[in-house]
Amino acid sequence: MITGVHALIHTTEPEAARAFFRDVLGLKSVDAGEGWLIFALPPAELGIHPGEGPDRHELYLMCDDLDTTMADLNARGVEFVGGVTEVNWGRLATLQIPGGGELRLYQPKHPIAI
Repeated sequence: MITGVHALIHTTEPEAARAFFRDVLGLKSVDAGEGWLIFALPPAELGIHPGEGPDRHELYLMCDDLDTTMADLNARGVEFVGGVTEVNWGRLATLQIPGGGELRLYQPKHPIAI
C-alpha cells in the first residue's frame, strides 16, 4: 500500500536549500542523520498528463491565494523569477531555491483532490 510520496531536489548547495525550506518556507523536518533533513510536506495530489517526447516528472507547491502567498514569501526574502502566468487550470509563479534551481508555485482553478 502506498503511504506517501518522497520527492528529491538535487543541488550543489544543500545547506542553503535546506535552510530555505526550514526557515523561509517553515516546513517541519526530521534529521535522518548527519544533517540530512527530510521535510514534511502538505497533503499532495498526483495528476497524470499526456505528454510528447521523453517521460518527465514535475513538482509544484500549491496555495489557495497566489498573490497573498507571494507577498508573504517576498517578505521572507524569496525571489520570484518572472511574473504570474494565467492558464486555464491555474495561476503560476516560479520561485528561486538557493542552490536548487526553480520551483513552481500555483493556485489551482480546477477541483483539487485534497
